[in-house]
Amino acid sequence: MPKAPKSGAPGLQGATIAIYSVKGGVGKTTLAANLAWNAAVVSGRRTLLWDLDAASGAGFLLGVPPSANHAAAKVFSKERDPAKLIRPTAYERLDILPADDSLRALDSQFLHIGKRRRLARLTEALGKDYTRILLDCPPVLNEVSAQVLRAADLVIVPLPPSPLSTRALDQVLEQIAADGTRHPPILPVHSMLDLRRTLHREARDANPDWPAIPYASAVEQCAVRQCPIGAFAPNSPAAIAFARVWRAIEARLAKLPQFAA
Repeated sequence: MPKAPKSGAPGLQGATIAIYSVKGGVGKTTLAANLAWNAAVVSGRRTLLWDLDAASGAGFLLGVPPSANHAAAKVFSKERDPAKLIRPTAYERLDILPADDSLRALDSQFLHIGKRRRLARLTEALGKDYTRILLDCPPVLNEVSAQVLRAADLVIVPLPPSPLSTRALDQVLEQIAADGTRHPPILPVHSMLDLRRTLHREARDANPDWPAIPYASAVEQCAVRQCPIGAFAPNSPAAIAFARVWRAIEARLAKLPQFAA
């Protein structure tokens, strides 16, 4: 598979996109896997999906089982080269750096290492080979999330319509504000949106400019089939919605100074 142009090429710089929420069960991993598929297959970008969640859901959705050598956390202590752990998927230009159980102790490992930008340095190095790096982040509020926010050029926050989701967005904003002067922009996404419900309609109407992913059985089929929805139902409303979110991400990246042509 040919490598993507190096980061000096206008419009093709390596960008790190975090899919993050402090709340579980919001469709985060499904969103990450489908966005990565769109980046690689629809946009034609060489894409890496880096699974930082010990649950290993991103690998499962792409049909890539977790590694048996429990080496995922060793890349942060520089005992292993992350490039050695990257695995191809069934989709052209889409690779994954899968998670495993060793990531359960990642917070304490980061604190022990004491390098505030260790994840950022690793993504910068991988960005020489991948024009889009998507981080599927665990639902935590600790040093792991702080490292993610320092590494990300853009943070995607999936939000099912509920008061708890609004609180989760506020927590993300508070952590970004408290962590220093660098503030990656945030793109909230309505997830599991069911417009038959009054609360969901009100949430959509309150923020009509946010991209949205509908609540749909086809989205649930991603886990059953272990593949992105665009691969088996490309004309479904949900697949179109994922593609629309990806276009919104690319449009937001294009407005950032570091990615201006």
